[in-house]
Amino acid sequence: MTHRSGFIAIIGRPNVGKSTLLNALLGQKVAAVSPRPQTTRKRQLGILTLDNAQLVFVDTPGIHNAKHKLGEFLNYEAEDSLTGVDLILWLVDASTSPTEEDKNISSLLYGISPRTRRMLVLNKTDLAQPDELSARETEYAALMDKANVMRVSAARRLGLDELTEALIQAVPEREAEYPEDQITDLYEKEIAGDLIREACLIKLRDEVPHGMAVRIDEFKERENGMAYIAATIFVERESQKGIVIGESGKMLKTIGSAARKEIEEMGGRKVFLELRVKVSKDWRNDANMLKQLGYGMKK
Repeated sequence: MTHRSGFIAIIGRPNVGKSTLLNALLGQKVAAVSPRPQTTRKRQLGILTLDNAQLVFVDTPGIHNAKHKLGEFLNYEAEDSLTGVDLILWLVDASTSPTEEDKNISSLLYGISPRTRRMLVLNKTDLAQPDELSARETEYAALMDKANVMRVSAARRLGLDELTEALIQAVPEREAEYPEDQITDLYEKEIAGDLIREACLIKLRDEVPHGMAVRIDEFKERENGMAYIAATIFVERESQKGIVIGESGKMLKTIGSAARKEIEEMGGRKVFLELRVKVSKDWRNDANMLKQLGYGMKK
């Protein structure tokens, strides 16, 4: 039997559903997801191993108009991920017409080697009427020359089998790169930090902007089989700190409870999670702080 294997970069503007698609394709959660844009801040591999193929997805931050050093790092992570992959999967929101950010991504793709295959995937198709969907496909296809077009709804798991088969046929004949039981390249500690930030974004909604980061200070396995995790949530202003903690610490407890549940589900064991909140003024423009948090760009 012919075996295929390849690296597939998933790119798109913020909040089009890249991490939702990755989790749906893998059949389990490896990437943090929230309704807020820019939930993903670092590239992450998602590895799908099948009988006749291994698809290695590279989930990337949303490409956007950067307004601070953190935004510059996110764009760098996404653009750098396009180098050396076998296929670029451009995910777009089928419920809306192309935005300025989509057009910027189109320009970026035209600068990539024509030898790298491309696929345009319209997501959120369940949110568009059939006639609207055809119009959206025409608009986006005009921005991506000679690309196969697929339609999916990652949230509703529609069209995923057809997409998976198309991806298998698009990658080269090659042996698998990773063991069949490996599903991502991140350690549990790194994913735990993302899940804590995910809980913050979901529970706080619009009360606190994306001026928030999480640092895992301690991650220990205890003799009773539990994991002990201590983490710091950084915000940019004192007023944000009060919102994250909440009255009598209620909001922080709510965030901790939600994050602990997700981490326990990921690791398959009980977790003791200790959270604290600190202010680091304008950390998104502080190069040293960004480096401490793992957002430093390579030279």
